[in-house]
Amino acid sequence: MTSADTSPHSTSPFQHEVSERDAAPQFVLPLVVRIERAEPPARTDALEAAARAVLVLLSDERAAAEDGEWFRAVRDWQDARIRKVVRRARGAEWRRAGELPGITVTQGSAEVRVFPPVPLDGWPKELAKLQVSGTDLDEPEPPAAPDPARPVLWLSPDLEMSAGKAMAQAGHGAQLAWWELTAVEREEWRASGFALSVRSPDAARWAELTASGLPVVRDAGFTEIAPGSCTVVAGHPALRRRAGG
Repeated sequence: MTSADTSPHSTSPFQHEVSERDAAPQFVLPLVVRIERAEPPARTDALEAAARAVLVLLSDERAAAEDGEWFRAVRDWQDARIRKVVRRARGAEWRRAGELPGITVTQGSAEVRVFPPVPLDGWPKELAKLQVSGTDLDEPEPPAAPDPARPVLWLSPDLEMSAGKAMAQAGHGAQLAWWELTAVEREEWRASGFALSVRSPDAARWAELTASGLPVVRDAGFTEIAPGSCTVVAGHPALRRRAGG
């Protein structure tokens, strides 16, 4: 499981003091990545698919409109700590997951399905039995340099994370960027199919990014890494312009 604290720069309407967010009912956003034995996805494809899946859900009318069937679940989830859990599925498991309400996003070799938030102890049985471990993925080829005209989610080069953990962090970064965009900027991103890249910079560039004023994901420390670790910097072009970079 992974949870994020919003950075001081976040303008999310759901941002509260930590104590208030901890006291609220806790929900989790389930993400399932398809990992077939014979053809597992590339790591970067999986990270980018997870980030895009979060954005697709947030912008979906079922989640965004007050009369949408997912609106209340998404509102309650965002009103507490922003938790995401990535599980893996293959074969019949993947087919059963696809029968539940949700959205499947494809990115290169990766398929990720995102579901509306559920209570921490209220997972659908089809998802509850899926494994969290085993999401270590390889990178067949080094990813190309990111397009500077599109959003880039910069992943910390200093932290070792499983692919599942990194996917959740990329989702957190995409969500922080979404919160800070105007309605027009959101629609432009949506019209592009939520084009984005996930990359790891070198140490010097990472130091610049974390001090740039862009949204920063700080992990709550439930799994794998220490509490407060900076995991992702959300480098959306509109936010870079406002931050002076």
